[in-house]
Amino acid sequence: MNGKVRDGLWAASAFLLSLVTLVAPFGKPVPWWVVVASAVWSAALVPLSEHRPKWAIVLTAPLNATNNLLAIAPAALVVFRAARSVRSQGQLWALIGVAAPLQVGSGALYSWYAAESLTDYLLNNGFTVVFLLIFPAVAGGLIGRRKPLTQVLMERNDYLEHARVLTANTARSATRAHIASEMHDMLSHRLRQLTAHAAALERSAAEQAPELREQVELIRRTSTVAMEELREILGVLGGSSDADEDAGTRVDVERLVAASTAAGLSVFLDWSGDDLADADRRLRRAVHRIVREGLTNVHKHAPSARTRVSVHVADRVRVEVASDLSSEPRGAGTRRGLIGLEERVALIGGTFDARPFGGKFRVAADLPLHPVAQEETGGQGAVTEAPPPITAEVLTTPRAVGGGCLATLSLVPAVLTAFVLLALAIFARADMSREEFDALQVSVADEEEVTDRFGFGKSSAGDGCLRYRVRDADDLDFELCFDRGGVLTTKKELPR
Repeated sequence: MNGKVRDGLWAASAFLLSLVTLVAPFGKPVPWWVVVASAVWSAALVPLSEHRPKWAIVLTAPLNATNNLLAIAPAALVVFRAARSVRSQGQLWALIGVAAPLQVGSGALYSWYAAESLTDYLLNNGFTVVFLLIFPAVAGGLIGRRKPLTQVLMERNDYLEHARVLTANTARSATRAHIASEMHDMLSHRLRQLTAHAAALERSAAEQAPELREQVELIRRTSTVAMEELREILGVLGGSSDADEDAGTRVDVERLVAASTAAGLSVFLDWSGDDLADADRRLRRAVHRIVREGLTNVHKHAPSARTRVSVHVADRVRVEVASDLSSEPRGAGTRRGLIGLEERVALIGGTFDARPFGGKFRVAADLPLHPVAQEETGGQGAVTEAPPPITAEVLTTPRAVGGGCLATLSLVPAVLTAFVLLALAIFARADMSREEFDALQVSVADEEEVTDRFGFGKSSAGDGCLRYRVRDADDLDFELCFDRGGVLTTKKELPR
């Protein structure tokens, strides 16, 4: 629910609640237009508390000049909402200092009109100032100052999370660069020597031992492939993209299958769907790694098994390397390659599976055609400037508990007052019997005694007159009129 609709509902509720006084006054009756004006005034203060909070606090004072307790009760909500927007504690107390005398003065107008005693005047206005002004204002101010502090804490937490991710990425990049440097220094030179010696041995074998030529050629090719793979690994570890541009395409997969066939495997390719030449580089790299790792495992553990490599490209990409289960003893593998594949596939939002199934060993992956995951070495977003440091006025648990208690002390009395008054208006019966009416003596009966005994009747047309239902008569009302001193001046029967 947006703010405008919420304000409209609160304003309508305050207006309708205030109009109840027309049919059930709770004190000396006042003209109907005063009740309507106070209802309109109370409803107008609700949206004003959001847009002009300082004015809303001050303008609650005129409500005390009316005999409309159901219009005064929503003032607590108005003050509470308005105080949340006053950021300065000094301004808030200044507003309370202005609004309190105005409320007391407005209450004095009604007390003079109703001829209340000094005790009643002090009690009524003391309750209004404390529970409908000071408590709501202090509670709203505390909660209002809590909101920006909470926002600063959230921003600071986001900043620290970004900083932590950036630090972790930096440390990961540095570690990978160090590993790449060590691998380059330790393995690159040895592989170059191995390739050079294999080439020289191939030439010598061609002249002196032709029957070993194929084996020597395989050694040279394998060392060359190992050197290329090392360069690719070093590129990944170092954060560069030296991998082949066609990695994971149909041409690349056909090349991997052809190399395995040349090494003695019985393997064939089943590719269906479009080529992946224009696909995301992360997807193509994952396809390349899955096929290569699957064929490598076949080389290691089942070189004589029939193997099928299938790639199906549609709305998703499904890659599978399936080989017949071999009766040959398997070497003890570490499964590091499969674990690395599973992590790579998970990074781009795919699923990975490697296990025996249906008489074959399957290495399979289901990949999204358009990965949305970030690169492994990608950042987690730019780190924004750190928010300003939090001052000593932080939101502690005692402050939060205190604010909640003050809010309860301020709003609960107002809400309970409204409900009690509304219940009295609905269930109270302002009526009297004929015997009771006849017992009231003009110039003797007191208004306070009458209202205490029979309740407040309807405000009659005459100033200071109350109208009561006649018990056991549906067509008559009794009208009692009092002077400013509260003494009964006239009484009469009126048709309903």
